[in-house]
Amino acid sequence: MAGNLRISGLASGMDIDQIVKDLMRAERMPLDKLYQKKQLLEWQRDDYRSMNTLLQGLDDYLFSNITLQSSMLKKTVSSSNESVVTATAGSSAANVATTMQVNQVATSAVWLSDAGARVDKASFSIAADVTLTINVTNGDGTTKQAAITVKQGTTLDGVIAQLNSNLDLGVSAFYDEQTGRVSIMKKDTGAQASLVLADQATVDFFAQLGFTNTAAGQELTGKTAGKDAQVTINGLTTTRSANTFTINGVTYTLKGTGAATVSVATDVDAMFNAIKGFVDKYNDTIDKINAKLKEERYRDYPPLTDEQKEAMTEKQIELWEEKAKSGMLRGDSILSSALSKMRMNLYTKVEGANIPSGFSQLAQIGITTSSNYLDGGKLIIDETKLREKIKENPDAVYQLFNQNGATDAEKGIARRLRDTIKDTIGKIEQKAGKTIWTNQQFAIGRDLNEIDEQIDRFEDRLQQIEDRYWRQFTAMEEAIQRANQQSMYLMNAFFGGMQG
Repeated sequence: MAGNLRISGLASGMDIDQIVKDLMRAERMPLDKLYQKKQLLEWQRDDYRSMNTLLQGLDDYLFSNITLQSSMLKKTVSSSNESVVTATAGSSAANVATTMQVNQVATSAVWLSDAGARVDKASFSIAADVTLTINVTNGDGTTKQAAITVKQGTTLDGVIAQLNSNLDLGVSAFYDEQTGRVSIMKKDTGAQASLVLADQATVDFFAQLGFTNTAAGQELTGKTAGKDAQVTINGLTTTRSANTFTINGVTYTLKGTGAATVSVATDVDAMFNAIKGFVDKYNDTIDKINAKLKEERYRDYPPLTDEQKEAMTEKQIELWEEKAKSGMLRGDSILSSALSKMRMNLYTKVEGANIPSGFSQLAQIGITTSSNYLDGGKLIIDETKLREKIKENPDAVYQLFNQNGATDAEKGIARRLRDTIKDTIGKIEQKAGKTIWTNQQFAIGRDLNEIDEQIDRFEDRLQQIEDRYWRQFTAMEEAIQRANQQSMYLMNAFFGGMQG
């Protein structure tokens, strides 16, 4: 008989297929438990990773909204006359009022082609390739040399486009069909701007554009000189080549002549909102971690096998797995330790020379812990007190969160929290890894690999057991078949003999 030949109940009348399935169902029970153990580990791994995502979100918020001065120490700037001057301020700007008298705004130099040298766009064409060499002085006195190669046959529009696109030249040129003239304006402002044509080829080229009176080594003709801005700031008269300039962290933009007062103040709302956002983010984070730590573990609801799922509706499966997945991180030591350390980070006094009296603890600026123990250490804000403290000394509030120091006591609250978060994320990654890691790189992954190996070995064993059952039942069927054949032979012989 062939080794794989299976005879299924033809002789015995028994449902051998079902009998083997029933026998194998009992044999598979240890394998089902391995699959259930694997599923539990995968759920636990995923829950750990969701906690890391949560912690990373808190860390990202701290970095972007609390640690960066540009987020916490924003400034508001107002001008008494925005038609004269507007301004913006960086986080380092002092809270001061500045008086400004603008006597002249900066303007750009402009070169116009000769009025009597009309350029005909339709007949304009470059006869041969030419390289233009122009010595450029910007409005602030800095110099460059612009080199532009214009190809044979380039149209007037093409020439204008090349002049406009050259960064070293820094001009805005256009051709007016009504007058037939070309205008070239320096993009920057200032009195020192000039365009000097370096050689005769460049002079000849610009002559085609209507600039007919320039010699090599001389400035392009038809110039209206640019002007420097003239402004008196707190009594000091000064000039600037540009209308936008920065002094002591404040960037001023001159709009027109006249007088104005520019006032810089702390953006209390910006700092308040950043801190309130942190409190909300922190509370949400610890609330979700605490929920995982306290989540009920339903040991009577193990993961479902494929066979069990086949006998259930989708809703039944959903409700079962909701309980089966519960409590994967109940009482977890990594997360419990992290919450304890974060509470210490928040409540321990911040020491150091940059921390004045009244600004060394969160409670002093209006942030305290909820008195309800069920809240698990959530923070509560006294909004009025926090705003008052921000107005009183915004730099001290910033340092309370962000002071750097050699010891934990000297570090600001945000820095302490980020250290704890980084340490916790690292520990969780060693336990549960991250999506780009292989299983061999973390503890649960190594356990999963071991279970997979056990599953492979057990499935091989089950195949051998099933083959053995089938060999036994096949042998039984063959024995019954032979017995039946012998019985039939005897009956035929017996009854046949009597008839004879």
